[in-house]
Amino acid sequence: MFKVKVFITLRESVLDPQGSAVTTSLHALTYDEVQDVRIGKYMELTLKKNEKDVDARVKEMCEKLLANTVIEDYRYEIEEVIPS
Repeated sequence: MFKVKVFITLRESVLDPQGSAVTTSLHALTYDEVQDVRIGKYMELTLKKNEKDVDARVKEMCEKLLANTVIEDYRYEIEEVIPS
């Protein structure tokens, strides 16, 4: 069994209005040391072990559904776990 952590963020070239709103709010709360905030998504997938290449399958999932690759970048971490 595998646990996959997927991190998705907007590309640097894409404006992040939600991140800008959070930055402004943090400044209003006197957290002036914050220079920039980028909002992203985090997902955890649990995959059953099979004969297919896990890395290739996760990449395919990200590119076909989980991330909008036109405006988002993604990365993931795969960890093999022992089912309890």
